[in-house]
Amino acid sequence: MIDLIQEDSGLWVVTLNRAQKANSLTEAMLTELAEIAESAHQARAVIFTGTGKVFSAGADLDEARAGLATSDVWERLSSAIAALPGLTIAAINGTLAGGATGMALACDLRIAAPHATFFYPVMKLGFLPQPSDPARLSALIGPARTKLMLMGGQKFTAEEALRFGLIERIVPAQDVVHVARAIAADTLAAQPKIALGIKQLCV
Repeated sequence: MIDLIQEDSGLWVVTLNRAQKANSLTEAMLTELAEIAESAHQARAVIFTGTGKVFSAGADLDEARAGLATSDVWERLSSAIAALPGLTIAAINGTLAGGATGMALACDLRIAAPHATFFYPVMKLGFLPQPSDPARLSALIGPARTKLMLMGGQKFTAEEALRFGLIERIVPAQDVVHVARAIAADTLAAQPKIALGIKQLCV
């Protein structure tokens, strides 16, 4: 349910492939994603995307009720993505919800389809968000808008997400990976130590 393409250029494309279940994440999927991210330190750029009209609906509900909602595998995944030396891009092909938000927040860049919506209803479900998510979200959109999402339960449209700074661009749904590839092109062509040096300066 996770597809991985590793290209000679140094680009890795990681795709959530459970469209029939809105790409909801099981523990096995999260563990595989974390293992991929932990092994991607030689990648020059990594793109994360999904199949269908939804990037991810968050945790698989059955597994969430069985304990996945409070598992440390979410934090393992987002920490692994944040630690990658290459350029990381979330190519958000549709709705991004719940704990899956952490994947996108940990990336360097986020682009989204026009129909994408963003929400994180963790409080309503009786759980805390993953530890690093509120801080990363606040760094992008500010404390008040973070509370608007996490405590106010509000959904953001793609246009709002762009205006707030949660995403960098809105692109046609069918083009999200193509545009992500275009954005990654200069990094893939650069000297690795120069690209890494720039990334380290942009904090």
